[in-house]
Amino acid sequence: MRATKLAVLNIWIVALSTSALSAQHSAVYDGPRYVESADLTYGHAIEKARAILHARMDDFPGLSVAVGVNGRIVWAEGFGWADIEQRVPVRPSSKFRVGSVAKPMTTALLALIYEDGDIDLDAPVRRYVPSFPEKQYPITTRQLAGHIGGIRHYQGDEFLSSRYYETVVEGLAIFQDDPLLSEPGTQYSYSSYGFNLISTIIEGATGKDYLTQMEERVFEPLGMRNTSADQNRFVVIDRVRPYVVDEQGRFANAPYVDNSYKWAGGGFVSTPEDLVRFGFAHMEPGFVEASTLAMLQTSQMTRDRNETGYGVGWRVGVDEQGRRVVGHGGGSVGGTTTLALYPDHGLVIAMVTNLSDGPEFPTAEIVELFQN
Repeated sequence: MRATKLAVLNIWIVALSTSALSAQHSAVYDGPRYVESADLTYGHAIEKARAILHARMDDFPGLSVAVGVNGRIVWAEGFGWADIEQRVPVRPSSKFRVGSVAKPMTTALLALIYEDGDIDLDAPVRRYVPSFPEKQYPITTRQLAGHIGGIRHYQGDEFLSSRYYETVVEGLAIFQDDPLLSEPGTQYSYSSYGFNLISTIIEGATGKDYLTQMEERVFEPLGMRNTSADQNRFVVIDRVRPYVVDEQGRFANAPYVDNSYKWAGGGFVSTPEDLVRFGFAHMEPGFVEASTLAMLQTSQMTRDRNETGYGVGWRVGVDEQGRRVVGHGGGSVGGTTTLALYPDHGLVIAMVTNLSDGPEFPTAEIVELFQN
């Protein structure tokens, strides 16, 4: 293979800091760094991107990034600490809570079921979940997947739930008896609980377990071997420790939570490489049909014909440079994530950190370096 096309794949390169918490206390980043993929065709872009991230690493306990171009992962690298106390560096295989990036993952399964003819996206949800209380107005799956179904979002300390729910239907008890925020179709109101309901719709339409179908129909076919439900009861290899910033501005251990109440809307762990693979599957038809892909990535409208900027499980729009972008962010207890697809440039980028409410990622700056 020519030197200009050399791919450093599945080879670990590590640079470890000798100071205890340099990533947190030093102005010059000298913390741990693991490289898995670095295509030398993009060597100049990678070095510039590293410099951008190095300058920001005081803000993150750990960070992982992957960039894919035209169907290939050209860069994957981990920075900082997966576990500060145990001195475990972030590797590209380190698994982070990806929060609401679970929503496009769930709609990938929903799209396949739709193509199978097993679900009508515009039928009332009670057709598939008869136990869901009847509301003043009927709600459809399409409306739920576009956040125009009138279902509320988190309230109070629900985001810190530590209860384990045996089934997705059990999790509906948190919100199912509450009134709708608005008549479905009339108002955009972001709701993770709407996706809780979608997971029960999927089970009702297919008669099969939601998490099992996610593994068999989405993660395995797309080669997402490091993506799974964030199951506290199981040992998950390479799962990072989650952090928050305390009142003194220091990294502190995040509170214990159990994400079983919201698998479909925010309950998975993954890696940037897996997220890029997932993004590739939504850059062009193949995993789903062209018409289905267009449906997922076309903004829905409220009844008064105002675009919401949200399709079926995906945010859609343009960035500050006018580039078309499809993607999703994610916020978890101890995790912040971004996944962005630039279909006109063949580019996918994913970044994750093990920090609640993490600072904004320098996504736009890195995209500039890799765009065609």
